[in-house]
Amino acid sequence: MADPGANGATPPAIAVRDLTMAYGDFVLQRDLHFTIDVGDIFVIMGGSGCGKSTLLRHLIGLNEPARGEVFYGTESFTHAPPGRRAEMLRRVGVLYQSGALWSSMTLAENVALPLGEFTTLSEAEIREVAALKLALVGLAGFEDYYPADISGGMQKRAGLARAMALDPEILFFDEPSAGLDPLSARHLDELIVELRDSLGSTIVVVTHELESIFAIGTNSVFLDAESRTMIATGVPTELRDHSEQEQVRRFLKRGEG
Repeated sequence: MADPGANGATPPAIAVRDLTMAYGDFVLQRDLHFTIDVGDIFVIMGGSGCGKSTLLRHLIGLNEPARGEVFYGTESFTHAPPGRRAEMLRRVGVLYQSGALWSSMTLAENVALPLGEFTTLSEAEIREVAALKLALVGLAGFEDYYPADISGGMQKRAGLARAMALDPEILFFDEPSAGLDPLSARHLDELIVELRDSLGSTIVVVTHELESIFAIGTNSVFLDAESRTMIATGVPTELRDHSEQEQVRRFLKRGEG
């Protein structure tokens, strides 16, 4: 299987090549083949049960493919030895659907966790970096608050601050708008775009929320539950208006009229 970025081409942030996802004999998705370019806000979309979150888990190594490979740049993440895979994951931050904050820790302590684990910074430096990351997501002054003290939208932003703690090149978001009111969801979308622009990160988002898909998505892949494979890839607004696949147009135009 040829490496992405061969022949002098600029390597992608992530390349998925002939990926099949399965649980035992049950194939969830097969023959997935797409590229996530550096600087993309890449949306994984499709109907309920199609395997969106499972694909994200494959991209970060929580699930192993039944077939195929995931590349980070030109290097196979799938076939990397455990030590090298751990090094590659240092370039990655993840915001889980629930936010996954430790309830017994303050927001600053939550953000400080990866800094204490993976850097040689002093305690004072860790506190300073944690405060900076919280400020970047609009939570300056909330360092000593606990997750139970703040709203759901603020919890998502605190989870994002922790995902950014190690200055990752790639950020993964699993249903970031889930459970948020429309205003909070819109503010989170705006924050995601701002962070991509200011930090130069590549962002991969699992979502079914149309407003978010069109507001932030620069590229996408559509997973079809019926055929159990991808049936479209491209800019979401272009797929909505011009896709040859009726399922894709119907998904992206649902609620119209």
